[in-house]
Amino acid sequence: MSDLTSLALPHIQKLHAYTPGLQPTEPGWVKLNTNECPYGPSPRAAEAIHRELADEGELLRLYPNPKSAPLRQFVAKIHGLREENVLIGNGSDDVLNLLVRVFGGPSAATGFTLPSYSLYPVLVAINDGATTAIEFDRSMKLPVEKIAASGARAFFLTSPNAPTGVAFSNAELSAVLDKFPGVLVVDEAYAPFAKENAVPLLARYPNLVITRTLSKAHALAGIRVGYALASAAIIELLDRVRDSYNVNRLSQAAALAALSDTGYYDAIIGKIISTRDYWVNDWSDRLGWFIYPTQTNFIFAEPKNARGETGPAVAKSLYDFLLSRKILVRAFPSHALTAPFLRISVGSDDEMFAVNSAIEAWLAT
Repeated sequence: MSDLTSLALPHIQKLHAYTPGLQPTEPGWVKLNTNECPYGPSPRAAEAIHRELADEGELLRLYPNPKSAPLRQFVAKIHGLREENVLIGNGSDDVLNLLVRVFGGPSAATGFTLPSYSLYPVLVAINDGATTAIEFDRSMKLPVEKIAASGARAFFLTSPNAPTGVAFSNAELSAVLDKFPGVLVVDEAYAPFAKENAVPLLARYPNLVITRTLSKAHALAGIRVGYALASAAIIELLDRVRDSYNVNRLSQAAALAALSDTGYYDAIIGKIISTRDYWVNDWSDRLGWFIYPTQTNFIFAEPKNARGETGPAVAKSLYDFLLSRKILVRAFPSHALTAPFLRISVGSDDEMFAVNSAIEAWLAT
């Protein structure tokens, strides 16, 4: 066979895979492009993994709990829910994929906003699904009526939004849920950094699904654990299409230990928020940059050069300058709203001062 790709399904042949942020392997980089936590996870997480690896890893020959039941029970307890309201995934991306499997397809559109998490359309395309996209304007006001009238069977809404960092209140989400007849998936990857979350709405809206991840606030991006909160009926549907043993035993153990260490993470989250707010205020006031009000662990800023100019070319100039100094941030040049901006993950104090020094050097060029 000269062209094995011709054997793939037609929609897969046309598929463009998700492009993650750059992941350098050599040392010396200031990596602020993928919203990872700048601080390590709870020591309890590592201790839990070591326990699983005791006796020369004897437990590794055994399959993990197929439903991650102990972790489901603990997540349910945290949020004041029941175990049947929780599903654990191999990262929240796994949960999002399951939702598309259940609700999306060629004749069942999946909706999302633009800009938003760029994985959504990829997951829909993998499943050969139809999509409906609703554009934000620069105000980032939630388009309630457009979502309600979208015709989507399921609609993905990131709150706080990525990449802008703008959060939507429970009043705004309720306005959508009151009118939208489908399943509203509120992707709360950044909820620990926000002032409000949608969990209280679950009691009123059986068509609400909330997804969470341990990759951001809990500093466990490497172990891939996320979860969904929803009505028992929706969780049961997701379990029908969930891959067997979808979360390995080391990840289950580490996640359970991390979630139990609330004091450790409260301190980390508080420090990240403090650092975030300092640089938002500094760059806004001192440099005159427009920055969206963020409730995440990143800053979405519109750089202004020494001549007072903004725009996609200015953003690219700063991106390239930072890259030349081994500082990674994220650019989003493919959308008109995001092209003039850069997204800068909140790093440690040293990392943020390094970014600021590089910005000042760029302004001086």
